[in-house]
Amino acid sequence: MLFGKKKLIFSPVNGRFIPIEQVADPVFAQGMMGDGVAVIPNENTIVSPVEGTITMLSEQKHGIGITMDGGTELLIHMGIDTVELEGKPFDIKVQLDTHVKPGEELATMDIDRIKAEGKDPVIMIITTGKSLKKKKYTQEKAVAAMDELAKIE
Repeated sequence: MLFGKKKLIFSPVNGRFIPIEQVADPVFAQGMMGDGVAVIPNENTIVSPVEGTITMLSEQKHGIGITMDGGTELLIHMGIDTVELEGKPFDIKVQLDTHVKPGEELATMDIDRIKAEGKDPVIMIITTGKSLKKKKYTQEKAVAAMDELAKIE
């Protein structure tokens, strides 16, 4: 693998890229959790957007933390206000301390159930403590899982 690829963030799902500033949660949209990108999923399988180690699994199964090999920490947050669903629409496929590569399955989420509960299924990939050097897209766009979305500083 080329060194540069280790700093890339790929789409974790097929769907539509939207700028993080457009997500319906001001904490994420205003960058309070960190810089990031977002994808509105159109399928239930979520794959790793980076190479790294699983360092956090939220009790409600809506969030997964990955620490990349260079130390950058990422949060994969599945949906807005989905913490209220108590993990029911999610099935986590990894365990803490598991090393993952881009494209490896992390979880499934039942998008239809999330929408039926009145929640937004958008997936946000947030870098904590680092800025994104380059975002590939600035407008809404169809993306496939493993399409490049951004580069970490």
